[in-house]
Amino acid sequence: MKINKLTASFGKLENESLSFHQGLNVIYAPNESGKSTWCAFIRAMLYGVDSSERARAGYLPDKLRYAPWSGAPMEGSMEVTADRCEITLTRSTRAKNAPMREFSACYTGTNTPVEGMNGSNAGEMLIGVSRDVFRRSAFIGQGAVAVTGSPELEKRISAIVSTGEEHSSYSEADERLRAWQRKRRFNRRGMLPELEARMDDAQRRLSDMSGSVEDIRLMEEKLEQTRQSCAELEKAVTESRKKQRRDALERLHAGRSELKRRSEEHDAALTELSIRREALRAADFGSRSVDELTRETAEDISRLEALKKEEKKRGPLLPAILCFVLAVLLAAVYTSTQRLPFIILAALFGAGAVVLLLHYAKIRRAALEAQGQRRQILRKYQASAPEEIGAVLEEHRARWQAVEAAAQAELASREAYEKARESQTALEEGALAALDFSGGSSEAARLSRELSSRRAEAERISSQISSARGRLSALGDPLVLSSSLSCVREEHSQLLGEYEAITLAIDALKEADAEMQSRFSPELGRLAAEYMSAVTGGRYEDVLINRDFSARTRTKDEAVAREAEYLSAGTLDLMYLAVRLAVCELALPEGEPCPLIIDDALVNLDEPRLAQAMELLRRIAKKRQVILFTCRKQ
Repeated sequence: MKINKLTASFGKLENESLSFHQGLNVIYAPNESGKSTWCAFIRAMLYGVDSSERARAGYLPDKLRYAPWSGAPMEGSMEVTADRCEITLTRSTRAKNAPMREFSACYTGTNTPVEGMNGSNAGEMLIGVSRDVFRRSAFIGQGAVAVTGSPELEKRISAIVSTGEEHSSYSEADERLRAWQRKRRFNRRGMLPELEARMDDAQRRLSDMSGSVEDIRLMEEKLEQTRQSCAELEKAVTESRKKQRRDALERLHAGRSELKRRSEEHDAALTELSIRREALRAADFGSRSVDELTRETAEDISRLEALKKEEKKRGPLLPAILCFVLAVLLAAVYTSTQRLPFIILAALFGAGAVVLLLHYAKIRRAALEAQGQRRQILRKYQASAPEEIGAVLEEHRARWQAVEAAAQAELASREAYEKARESQTALEEGALAALDFSGGSSEAARLSRELSSRRAEAERISSQISSARGRLSALGDPLVLSSSLSCVREEHSQLLGEYEAITLAIDALKEADAEMQSRFSPELGRLAAEYMSAVTGGRYEDVLINRDFSARTRTKDEAVAREAEYLSAGTLDLMYLAVRLAVCELALPEGEPCPLIIDDALVNLDEPRLAQAMELLRRIAKKRQVILFTCRKQ
């Protein structure tokens, strides 16, 4: 196939055209002038634009990278010569999310479509290889001279150097076998781990079933024991409550009897106190205190003694009489004698008699008054003599002490009654508390609490049994589970055999691949070595290529080939260019050769090697069209 003309609205290209001829086409253009865009356009016209690609970090898909800068739809045409026919390919965009999806292929100058050609197979029909093989062989992009392997490229080269069949690829077979192997086991994933997990789960469930059955049996035994204990406790609680009620009633009855007795004693004490007080009030001295009466009687006795002394006093009656007699006698003498001294003496004795009589009268009057007062005091005590007053006082003291004793007895009986009443109240409260069997510290309360605890334990065990039965039911039927486990084990055994067989097949494939590689690498290396020698002026004469298309080379003077990392950038580009050309020689169809597209792949070469590379490309251009985009004028 030969490309004749391109017309593109693609990326920075706005309805621009480019024409080519047979042989070597060198298109010079500076950087950022669209060289890589033209190369991408050629690939897009042949194989279309993949609209399923998505942008990701460090990568922009073609549908976004080459969207026309003007905003116009992505479209273009390509005129080619294939099998001596001029064909025009046209691609356009109807939907923005499907760029260049609309395709037509007509014979140039006519509207006659090319039979069987569509947007999906145009590249393979014209070139004879898939997009992947074309990209890794005849399409050398900028900075992508190195060859990367693919199953399809490997398959084509292996077919050419071995059997000629294109249906076998070590990578594909190895990947398929490993996919089957991974499907059965890949780390902890795959069919085998799933079956093993199912077996473990079934084993665990069967073990859980067995454990649950045993747990249920033990819990049922414990539940039965707890229920028996509850029945015994119920009897004990009933008996204890009866006894507690009986004891409480007996205590209440005894308390009431004691309260009644204390009440009667208090009433008797009150009656006695009333009688004693009435007797005290009815006595001569009434309710006067003993101390007061004692002080008063002491004073009265002292006064009686004083009055008695006053009563016993005698006045000067005899001297008064004598003085009067003398006065009379002296008066008689005076009368007879008329002598003044006698009359004076008579007057003096008469005056003395009067004075003495007055004094006697006063004393006598005081004695009479003392006698009256003394009698009055004795009448007060109803006594005839002062000695009887003490007996009266003692009698009053006896009455007073009797009242005090009665009052003390009444107070004691009242206190006893109050205590009995308080005791009765406490007994009644205690009886009420004793009848409350849910609390307190009584035997019945303790047994009731223990019974409640046992009942709660029975409920808890019953709930646990229900939960265990629910879990057991959720685990399924043990017979079905055992049968399922047997089936899973059989399936696991079969898959394990397949896994081991696949592992053996992979090992056998590796051995076969080693044999194939002994034929694959030498043929590709031989062609690459010829091209490498041509572009380096015979300096490098050997190229060793692995199945992954990594290459090594050596000069004539070197005994060991050097890895790519130890080569200069220019030599590395030449080595991989040689490998690319060898791949094109082996991978591309032998009929009408497809064009070789090179996008600025020779920028790292110095002038001598660039000249040698150009000479090689001219030689290749004699057999196939070569389109070289470059930024170098040399």
